[in-house]
Amino acid sequence: MAKHPRHDSELDALARIEGQVRGIRSMIDEGRYCMDILTQCRAVHAALRRVERNVLETHLQGCVRTAFQSDDKKERAQKVDEILQLFDWDHAKATR
Repeated sequence: MAKHPRHDSELDALARIEGQVRGIRSMIDEGRYCMDILTQCRAVHAALRRVERNVLETHLQGCVRTAFQSDDKKERAQKVDEILQLFDWDHAKATR
């Protein structure tokens, strides 16, 4: 089995995101202004997108690059299919 890359560098960002989500929950419990809650939700979305981008970049530079440098055509095809499924919700649902 291939060794997967570590994403420990994302743990601090994920801890901040957890704190932001708890903050949003508190804002809702307190009945805060809708736009303030929405602003915080947008911040959480942006932070998650950064984590996603970083993990994807590591995947492409590590796992996918390794697959494409190998002689295993099936492994290369699998990596392409994984990425297509990730970004194509309808395709991903149909293959599950």
